[in-house]
Amino acid sequence: MKHSKTFAIVLALAAAPAAFAAGTMDGMDMKPSTESKQAPSPVAAEIEKIDMQAGKVTLKHAAIENLGMPAMTMEFPVKNRAALRNLKKGESVSVMFDKVGGKPTVVDIQRK
Repeated sequence: MKHSKTFAIVLALAAAPAAFAAGTMDGMDMKPSTESKQAPSPVAAEIEKIDMQAGKVTLKHAAIENLGMPAMTMEFPVKNRAALRNLKKGESVSVMFDKVGGKPTVVDIQRK
């Protein structure tokens, strides 16, 4: 009798985590998150600084809708450093931003 009580307690303890996990997952949506991802669109900006060595550009930019960022001045990495070659501080540009490696990045930059 003693062994059957011990066995019942062990069995109950072993089953408890599985029952708890199943109960907590019932109300959870296990599908991958579907972020409302907007397509990148051109953003007006002015070049404040260019760092060719680091492959970065500081831009005073309008709101970046697809990244949910308000207008501000910020330094960004540039996906293609060669795109910075013919640009100068003070120029007005049209910029496409997207996340690359989880970071806001300039994916295209063109003179206006």
